[in-house]
Amino acid sequence: MPRETARGTITLRDVALLAGVSRSAVSRTFTAGASVSDKTRAKVEKAAATLGYSPNALASSLTTGRTKMIGLVSNNFHNPVFLEVFDLFTKGLQARGLRPLLVNLTDEVRPEDSIRMLRAYSVDGVIVASSTLPASFAEGFHDAGVPVVHSFGRHIANPRVNVLGIDNIAAGRLAARTLIERGYQRIAFLGGPATATSTQDRFAGVAEVFRASGLDLSFSYASNYSFDAGRAEMLRLLAAGAPAEAYFCGDDVLSIGALSAIQSSGLRVPEDIGVIGLNDMEMAGWANINLTTIHNPFAQIIAASIDVIAASLNDNSRAPEARLFDCSIVERGTLRPLP
Repeated sequence: MPRETARGTITLRDVALLAGVSRSAVSRTFTAGASVSDKTRAKVEKAAATLGYSPNALASSLTTGRTKMIGLVSNNFHNPVFLEVFDLFTKGLQARGLRPLLVNLTDEVRPEDSIRMLRAYSVDGVIVASSTLPASFAEGFHDAGVPVVHSFGRHIANPRVNVLGIDNIAAGRLAARTLIERGYQRIAFLGGPATATSTQDRFAGVAEVFRASGLDLSFSYASNYSFDAGRAEMLRLLAAGAPAEAYFCGDDVLSIGALSAIQSSGLRVPEDIGVIGLNDMEMAGWANINLTTIHNPFAQIIAASIDVIAASLNDNSRAPEARLFDCSIVERGTLRPLP
């Protein structure tokens, strides 16, 4: 923390006096890319360390025209997996000298409102961290001239903005093959909201494999990606009678809600009903949950997203890319073992 003088907090002027240089020399020392000799830099840094001085980031933005602030946008704060996502994003951005501005867009449907709000904060770029928002949301920032990355967005061949994430259709195929290999015949898909792009694509992958295998697939949707929604939908399915032998829940938190409903109804997992999720959130590995799931490589996607947004701040003319990351099965205890 900066030391206090008789006048208050240590200032740039105090550093300049101790270092025996001009205030402009101190300013250049703490401005990326500014010209300053090695001798002057050493004197300024020594004086700053002695006084406990650190440059005022907001004041620096007035000089450089850059705030180094990145809008971190999401729309599902009900899903605890985003605690892990935000932890990785905020630490990663801060390590790059960037400042995350967390924005909650739950129930927001107009990208124009979000753009207006983030422009008011003078963000240098935006990361849309959502698997449910349509491509048009991130494209709105692009059209407004704001560098943007859509993390966990829907994969398309020729995107208008940078999209990094998993292939949700391929993840659906992987879940379907995993269930069929274990001998399940009556299988169901329990997805998140039907309007979510991730739900649509995960169901498409499951349905594709089932059509090719000649098997029937039942499906239903929860109201959102949350524990309560997953539990409520599974309770409804159980009350209707003749539940499936196994369920692919389109998200871990839905799966955990479904497990709660199954167990409170006096049924056993996996002996009576099998469950597989998607994401491999930390909670899925807890001993009392032990969920078999599909690993979503959050750490790699987030690190790559930060690389892309950082590069875009210096050159926003780069062609956008759609980058896919591989998924894999995490074997735990909610499916019967392979024969």
